[in-house]
Amino acid sequence: MNRRRFLQTTAAAALLHEPSQAAPPATRIIDTHTHFYDPARPGGVPWPGKGSPLYRTVLPADWLAVAAPHGVKETVVVEASPLVEDNQWILDLAEREKSIVGFVGHLDPGADFAGHLQRFAANPIFRGVRWSGAHLQDAAKQDAVLSGAKALASHGLELDLNGSPAYLPHAAKLAADVPDLRVLINHLGASGDPQSLRPEWKENIRTVAKQPNVFMKVSALVEQLKCDYGKAPTDTAYYLPVLDHLWECFGPDRLIYGSDWPVSDKGATYAGVFKVVDEYFRAKGADACEKYFWKNSKAAYRWVERT
Repeated sequence: MNRRRFLQTTAAAALLHEPSQAAPPATRIIDTHTHFYDPARPGGVPWPGKGSPLYRTVLPADWLAVAAPHGVKETVVVEASPLVEDNQWILDLAEREKSIVGFVGHLDPGADFAGHLQRFAANPIFRGVRWSGAHLQDAAKQDAVLSGAKALASHGLELDLNGSPAYLPHAAKLAADVPDLRVLINHLGASGDPQSLRPEWKENIRTVAKQPNVFMKVSALVEQLKCDYGKAPTDTAYYLPVLDHLWECFGPDRLIYGSDWPVSDKGATYAGVFKVVDEYFRAKGADACEKYFWKNSKAAYRWVERT
Protein backbone atom coordinates (compact mmCIF):
# COMPACT_ATOMS: atom_id res chain seq x y z
CA MET A 1 0.00 0.00 0.00
CA ASN A 2 1.45 3.43 -0.88
CA ARG A 3 1.64 6.21 1.70
CA ARG A 4 -1.31 8.16 0.30
CA ARG A 5 -3.59 5.11 0.32
CA PHE A 6 -2.36 4.23 3.81
CA LEU A 7 -3.33 7.66 5.14
CA GLN A 8 -6.73 7.47 3.46
CA THR A 9 -7.53 4.05 4.88
CA THR A 10 -6.24 5.01 8.33
CA ALA A 11 -8.49 8.07 8.44
CA ALA A 12 -11.48 6.05 7.23
CA ALA A 13 -10.76 3.34 9.76
CA ALA A 14 -10.83 5.91 12.54
CA LEU A 15 -14.36 6.84 11.54
CA LEU A 16 -15.38 3.19 11.34
CA HIS A 17 -14.31 2.64 14.93
CA GLU A 18 -15.78 5.87 16.31
CA PRO A 19 -18.78 4.80 18.49
CA SER A 20 -20.74 7.99 17.78
CA GLN A 21 -20.61 7.24 14.06
CA ALA A 22 -21.87 3.66 14.19
CA ALA A 23 -25.51 2.65 13.82
CA PRO A 24 -26.93 -0.14 16.00
CA PRO A 25 -26.78 -3.69 14.63
CA ALA A 26 -29.27 -4.50 11.87
CA THR A 27 -32.61 -5.71 13.18
CA ARG A 28 -32.58 -8.59 10.68
CA ILE A 29 -29.85 -10.20 8.58
CA ILE A 30 -30.25 -12.39 5.48
CA ASP A 31 -27.10 -14.13 4.26
CA THR A 32 -27.71 -14.35 0.51
CA HIS A 33 -24.82 -16.62 -0.40
CA THR A 34 -24.33 -19.98 1.29
CA HIS A 35 -23.65 -23.43 -0.18
CA PHE A 36 -25.02 -26.66 1.30
CA TYR A 37 -24.03 -30.15 0.13
CA ASP A 38 -23.30 -33.67 1.38
CA PRO A 39 -20.49 -35.75 -0.18
CA ALA A 40 -21.89 -38.81 1.66
CA ARG A 41 -25.00 -38.82 -0.55
CA PRO A 42 -25.28 -41.67 -3.07
CA GLY A 43 -23.17 -40.62 -6.04
CA GLY A 44 -21.35 -37.97 -4.04
CA VAL A 45 -21.12 -34.36 -5.22
CA PRO A 46 -19.40 -32.83 -8.28
CA TRP A 47 -18.19 -29.91 -6.16
CA PRO A 48 -16.13 -29.44 -4.03
CA GLY A 49 -13.51 -31.96 -5.05
CA LYS A 50 -12.05 -34.65 -2.84
CA GLY A 51 -8.99 -33.48 -0.97
CA SER A 52 -10.32 -29.95 -0.55
CA PRO A 53 -10.91 -28.67 3.00
CA LEU A 54 -14.41 -27.89 1.74
CA TYR A 55 -15.07 -31.57 0.96
CA ARG A 56 -17.24 -32.31 3.98
CA THR A 57 -20.91 -32.38 4.84
CA VAL A 58 -22.20 -28.81 5.01
CA LEU A 59 -25.81 -28.35 6.11
CA PRO A 60 -27.89 -25.52 7.62
CA ALA A 61 -27.06 -26.59 11.18
CA ASP A 62 -23.35 -26.23 10.41
CA TRP A 63 -23.90 -22.74 8.99
CA LEU A 64 -26.11 -21.66 11.89
CA ALA A 65 -23.41 -22.74 14.34
CA VAL A 66 -21.10 -20.03 12.97
CA ALA A 67 -23.67 -17.47 11.77
CA ALA A 68 -26.32 -17.36 14.51
CA PRO A 69 -23.96 -15.89 17.13
CA HIS A 70 -23.89 -12.78 14.91
CA GLY A 71 -27.67 -12.62 14.57
CA VAL A 72 -27.68 -14.29 11.13
CA LYS A 73 -30.40 -16.94 11.06
CA GLU A 74 -31.84 -16.81 7.53
CA THR A 75 -30.21 -17.51 4.19
CA VAL A 76 -30.57 -17.68 0.42
CA VAL A 77 -28.73 -20.79 -0.80
CA VAL A 78 -26.81 -20.72 -4.08
CA GLU A 79 -26.30 -24.01 -5.95
CA ALA A 80 -22.84 -24.70 -7.33
CA SER A 81 -23.53 -28.16 -8.76
CA PRO A 82 -24.36 -28.44 -12.50
CA LEU A 83 -26.56 -31.51 -11.87
CA VAL A 84 -30.21 -30.68 -12.45
CA GLU A 85 -31.47 -32.93 -9.66
CA ASP A 86 -29.23 -31.22 -7.11
CA ASN A 87 -31.65 -28.31 -7.39
CA GLN A 88 -34.37 -30.59 -6.10
CA TRP A 89 -32.11 -31.78 -3.28
CA ILE A 90 -31.85 -28.21 -1.95
CA LEU A 91 -35.58 -27.62 -2.33
CA ASP A 92 -36.26 -30.79 -0.36
CA LEU A 93 -33.79 -29.60 2.27
CA ALA A 94 -35.54 -26.22 2.43
CA GLU A 95 -38.86 -27.92 3.10
CA ARG A 96 -37.40 -29.12 6.40
CA GLU A 97 -35.07 -26.20 7.15
CA LYS A 98 -36.95 -22.97 7.79
CA SER A 99 -33.73 -20.95 7.88
CA ILE A 100 -33.70 -21.20 4.07
CA VAL A 101 -35.82 -18.33 2.75
CA GLY A 102 -34.73 -18.64 -0.87
CA PHE A 103 -32.76 -20.75 -3.31
CA VAL A 104 -30.80 -19.79 -6.44
CA GLY A 105 -30.60 -22.85 -8.66
CA HIS A 106 -28.06 -23.92 -11.26
CA LEU A 107 -29.55 -24.30 -14.75
CA ASP A 108 -27.36 -23.47 -17.72
CA PRO A 109 -29.03 -21.72 -20.67
CA GLY A 110 -30.11 -24.15 -23.34
CA ALA A 111 -30.48 -27.87 -22.52
CA ASP A 112 -34.25 -27.54 -21.94
CA PHE A 113 -33.77 -24.50 -19.73
CA ALA A 114 -37.41 -23.44 -20.10
CA GLY A 115 -38.71 -26.87 -19.10
CA HIS A 116 -36.49 -27.14 -16.04
CA LEU A 117 -37.32 -23.58 -15.06
CA GLN A 118 -41.03 -24.25 -15.30
CA ARG A 119 -40.62 -27.23 -12.98
CA PHE A 120 -38.59 -25.52 -10.27
CA ALA A 121 -40.34 -22.14 -10.42
CA ALA A 122 -43.47 -23.85 -9.09
CA ASN A 123 -41.74 -23.92 -5.69
CA PRO A 124 -41.84 -20.46 -4.03
CA ILE A 125 -38.44 -21.07 -2.41
CA PHE A 126 -36.87 -21.14 -5.89
CA ARG A 127 -35.91 -17.51 -6.54
CA GLY A 128 -33.75 -17.67 -9.66
CA VAL A 129 -30.66 -19.22 -11.23
CA ARG A 130 -26.95 -18.54 -11.34
CA TRP A 131 -24.99 -18.52 -14.59
CA SER A 132 -21.33 -18.23 -15.31
CA GLY A 133 -20.54 -14.83 -16.78
CA ALA A 134 -18.72 -16.75 -19.53
CA HIS A 135 -22.11 -17.65 -21.01
CA LEU A 136 -22.72 -13.97 -21.69
CA GLN A 137 -19.40 -13.71 -23.53
CA ASP A 138 -19.96 -16.80 -25.71
CA ALA A 139 -21.30 -15.71 -29.09
CA ALA A 140 -22.75 -19.18 -29.70
CA LYS A 141 -24.95 -18.91 -26.61
CA GLN A 142 -26.42 -15.44 -27.11
CA ASP A 143 -29.85 -16.61 -28.28
CA ALA A 144 -30.11 -19.07 -25.38
CA VAL A 145 -28.95 -16.45 -22.89
CA LEU A 146 -31.46 -13.85 -24.04
CA SER A 147 -34.29 -16.39 -24.19
CA GLY A 148 -33.42 -17.71 -20.73
CA ALA A 149 -33.20 -14.22 -19.26
CA LYS A 150 -36.64 -13.36 -20.63
CA ALA A 151 -38.03 -16.63 -19.22
CA LEU A 152 -36.65 -15.76 -15.77
CA ALA A 153 -38.23 -12.31 -15.94
CA SER A 154 -41.58 -13.75 -17.01
CA HIS A 155 -41.56 -15.97 -13.90
CA GLY A 156 -40.63 -13.03 -11.68
CA LEU A 157 -37.27 -14.63 -10.93
CA GLU A 158 -33.75 -13.21 -10.81
CA LEU A 159 -30.35 -13.98 -12.33
CA ASP A 160 -27.13 -14.36 -10.34
CA LEU A 161 -23.90 -13.98 -12.34
CA ASN A 162 -20.37 -15.01 -11.44
CA GLY A 163 -17.07 -14.66 -13.27
CA SER A 164 -14.16 -12.38 -14.12
CA PRO A 165 -14.60 -8.60 -14.54
CA ALA A 166 -14.61 -9.09 -18.33
CA TYR A 167 -18.23 -10.26 -18.34
CA LEU A 168 -19.58 -7.18 -16.54
CA PRO A 169 -20.20 -5.03 -19.67
CA HIS A 170 -22.10 -8.00 -21.14
CA ALA A 171 -24.15 -8.17 -17.95
CA ALA A 172 -24.95 -4.48 -18.34
CA LYS A 173 -26.19 -5.08 -21.88
CA LEU A 174 -28.33 -8.04 -20.82
CA ALA A 175 -29.85 -6.00 -17.99
CA ALA A 176 -30.67 -3.24 -20.48
CA ASP A 177 -32.14 -5.71 -22.99
CA VAL A 178 -34.34 -7.35 -20.30
CA PRO A 179 -35.22 -4.47 -17.95
CA ASP A 180 -37.76 -6.54 -16.02
CA LEU A 181 -35.01 -8.97 -14.95
CA ARG A 182 -33.28 -8.44 -11.63
CA VAL A 183 -29.56 -9.18 -12.01
CA LEU A 184 -27.23 -9.88 -9.08
CA ILE A 185 -23.48 -9.67 -9.59
CA ASN A 186 -21.77 -12.20 -7.32
CA HIS A 187 -18.51 -11.88 -5.44
CA LEU A 188 -17.80 -8.19 -5.99
CA GLY A 189 -17.47 -8.77 -9.72
CA ALA A 190 -14.15 -10.52 -8.98
CA SER A 191 -12.35 -7.49 -7.58
CA GLY A 192 -9.28 -9.39 -6.40
CA ASP A 193 -7.03 -7.97 -3.70
CA PRO A 194 -8.37 -4.57 -2.55
CA GLN A 195 -4.86 -3.14 -2.42
CA SER A 196 -4.12 -3.85 -6.08
CA LEU A 197 -7.38 -3.16 -7.90
CA ARG A 198 -7.33 -3.41 -11.68
CA PRO A 199 -8.55 -0.39 -13.68
CA GLU A 200 -10.65 -2.84 -15.75
CA TRP A 201 -12.58 -3.87 -12.64
CA LYS A 202 -13.28 -0.32 -11.52
CA GLU A 203 -14.47 0.79 -14.96
CA ASN A 204 -16.58 -2.31 -15.58
CA ILE A 205 -18.21 -1.90 -12.17
CA ARG A 206 -19.17 1.64 -13.13
CA THR A 207 -20.63 0.35 -16.39
CA VAL A 208 -22.79 -2.38 -14.91
CA ALA A 209 -23.95 -0.21 -12.00
CA LYS A 210 -25.57 2.23 -14.45
CA GLN A 211 -28.35 -0.30 -15.02
CA PRO A 212 -30.96 0.22 -12.26
CA ASN A 213 -31.99 -3.46 -12.25
CA VAL A 214 -28.49 -4.64 -11.32
CA PHE A 215 -27.56 -5.38 -7.69
CA MET A 216 -24.13 -6.14 -6.23
CA LYS A 217 -23.63 -8.97 -3.74
CA VAL A 218 -20.83 -8.10 -1.33
CA SER A 219 -19.56 -11.64 -1.06
CA ALA A 220 -16.18 -13.40 -1.43
CA LEU A 221 -14.50 -10.41 0.16
CA VAL A 222 -11.71 -12.35 1.88
CA GLU A 223 -11.14 -15.46 -0.20
CA GLN A 224 -9.99 -13.55 -3.29
CA LEU A 225 -6.74 -12.66 -1.55
CA LYS A 226 -3.62 -14.73 -2.12
CA CYS A 227 -2.77 -15.83 1.40
CA ASP A 228 -2.45 -18.90 3.57
CA TYR A 229 -5.72 -20.73 4.23
CA GLY A 230 -7.85 -18.69 6.62
CA LYS A 231 -5.24 -15.95 7.04
CA ALA A 232 -6.78 -13.04 5.12
CA PRO A 233 -6.82 -9.69 6.94
CA THR A 234 -9.98 -8.88 8.89
CA ASP A 235 -9.21 -5.21 9.38
CA THR A 236 -12.05 -3.33 7.70
CA ALA A 237 -9.68 -0.63 6.48
CA TYR A 238 -7.91 -3.16 4.26
CA TYR A 239 -11.08 -3.61 2.18
CA LEU A 240 -12.04 0.05 1.83
CA PRO A 241 -10.80 0.40 -1.79
CA VAL A 242 -13.36 -2.22 -2.86
CA LEU A 243 -16.18 -1.28 -0.50
CA ASP A 244 -15.90 2.45 -1.17
CA HIS A 245 -15.96 1.96 -4.94
CA LEU A 246 -19.04 -0.26 -4.72
CA TRP A 247 -20.74 2.25 -2.44
CA GLU A 248 -19.95 5.06 -4.87
CA CYS A 249 -21.33 3.11 -7.85
CA PHE A 250 -24.33 1.25 -6.36
CA GLY A 251 -25.28 3.42 -3.39
CA PRO A 252 -27.32 2.24 -0.39
CA ASP A 253 -30.16 0.58 -2.31
CA ARG A 254 -28.37 -2.09 -4.37
CA LEU A 255 -25.66 -3.61 -2.16
CA ILE A 256 -26.48 -6.95 -0.53
CA TYR A 257 -24.90 -9.10 2.17
CA GLY A 258 -23.57 -12.56 1.26
CA SER A 259 -20.93 -14.55 3.11
CA ASP A 260 -20.06 -17.22 0.50
CA TRP A 261 -19.76 -19.66 3.40
CA PRO A 262 -18.16 -22.23 3.59
CA VAL A 263 -15.91 -21.10 0.69
CA SER A 264 -15.19 -17.96 2.70
CA ASP A 265 -13.28 -20.14 5.19
CA LYS A 266 -10.41 -20.09 2.68
CA GLY A 267 -9.93 -16.45 3.61
CA ALA A 268 -11.24 -16.04 7.16
CA THR A 269 -13.76 -17.31 9.66
CA TYR A 270 -17.42 -16.37 9.40
CA ALA A 271 -16.86 -14.03 12.34
CA GLY A 272 -14.03 -12.29 10.49
CA VAL A 273 -16.03 -11.87 7.30
CA PHE A 274 -19.05 -10.54 9.17
CA LYS A 275 -16.97 -8.11 11.22
CA VAL A 276 -15.68 -6.32 8.12
CA VAL A 277 -19.06 -5.64 6.53
CA ASP A 278 -20.83 -5.02 9.84
CA GLU A 279 -18.35 -2.28 10.71
CA TYR A 280 -18.49 -0.76 7.26
CA PHE A 281 -22.26 -0.60 6.85
CA ARG A 282 -23.07 0.37 10.42
CA ALA A 283 -20.77 3.32 9.86
CA LYS A 284 -23.04 4.31 6.94
CA GLY A 285 -26.02 4.79 9.27
CA ALA A 286 -29.03 2.82 10.42
CA ASP A 287 -31.00 3.10 7.17
CA ALA A 288 -28.10 1.92 4.99
CA CYS A 289 -27.34 -0.89 7.44
CA GLU A 290 -30.91 -2.22 7.37
CA LYS A 291 -30.96 -2.04 3.58
CA TYR A 292 -27.67 -3.84 3.15
CA PHE A 293 -28.35 -6.66 5.58
CA TRP A 294 -31.90 -7.53 4.51
CA LYS A 295 -34.14 -4.97 2.81
CA ASN A 296 -32.20 -4.86 -0.47
CA SER A 297 -32.15 -8.66 -0.64
CA LYS A 298 -35.93 -8.68 -0.31
CA ALA A 299 -36.19 -6.33 -3.30
CA ALA A 300 -33.71 -8.38 -5.35
CA TYR A 301 -34.70 -11.94 -4.49
CA ARG A 302 -38.27 -11.53 -3.27
CA TRP A 303 -37.55 -14.33 -0.81
CA VAL A 304 -40.40 -15.78 1.18
CA GLU A 305 -41.21 -15.47 4.87
CA ARG A 306 -40.98 -18.85 6.62
CA THR A 307 -43.13 -19.83 9.57
